[in-house]
Amino acid sequence: MQKRGKKTAAAGRNEKLEQKIFQALAAAPRRSILRHLAASSLTAGEIASHFTMAKPSISQHLAILEGAGLVSREKRGQFVHYALAQKVLEPCLAGFLQDVGIADRAPPAPPEDEKQAEPRAKGTARSASTERTAPTEPADMDAGNAEKPAPAQMSMF
Repeated sequence: MQKRGKKTAAAGRNEKLEQKIFQALAAAPRRSILRHLAASSLTAGEIASHFTMAKPSISQHLAILEGAGLVSREKRGQFVHYALAQKVLEPCLAGFLQDVGIADRAPPAPPEDEKQAEPRAKGTARSASTERTAPTEPADMDAGNAEKPAPAQMSMF
């Protein structure tokens, strides 16, 4: 049996971490949770208010994200606040893009019809040919996020 060197062991740990990260990113609800946490830290209840799934399911998704190192948690009083761990996600994704060979490439040029389009003034409508639609939200997202009030939190003070 051969002994593994320090570099080989470190590479193995990095591969395992990358595998955990990509497994965590594979599920649409977890990617949605990360989108919400990109804006600010949230409690589990605040995260759950954005979804129609049960709270134990949200907790399970948070545990997977935390296990992959994508989310950190901090206890503040009786609440646990979750935050996006950008220092883990960014190097992993940048390393992946480099491994695939597209990190050093220039971004793709916009289609010809968008290059020639006049810059529009704020508040003017776009033509149908240049209109870009936002990616659709996962089915488990609540459609009325904007109208929902923030969940009330009890305070001991």
